Amino acid sequence: MLQERRVNKEGEQYVVGPTGTPLTIRDLPPANTDRWVIRRKAEVVAAVRGGLLSLDDALTKYRLTAEEFLAWQKAIDKWGMQGLRTTRIQNYRS
Repeated sequence: MLQERRVNKEGEQYVVGPTGTPLTIRDLPPANTDRWVIRRKAEVVAAVRGGLLSLDDALTKYRLTAEEFLAWQKAIDKWGMQGLRTTRIQNYRS
C-alpha cells in the first residue's frame, strides 16, 4: 500500500505516519537506532512507501537488510503494527 505524500505549511514533504500524525524526514528515527520498537519500524516503512526515503537509503541509513525491511512491511500489511512485535513473532508467522 502506497502512502500519499503531502506538503506542510513550512514546505516540507510528509506522509501520514503510523499513529495518524504527519511524518517528515526529520521525524524519522536517528541513523544510530539500535532499539527498534514497533513505532520506529512502522515510521520507516511509511517513509519508504510515501517516497520520503528510498528503500536503498533506508537500508543504508538504518543498516537493515532488504529481507528485514520486507518482513516489516509484510507484517504491517498482514497484521497491522502489532505484527511488528518481536516478542510475539512466533504467533504471527505463518
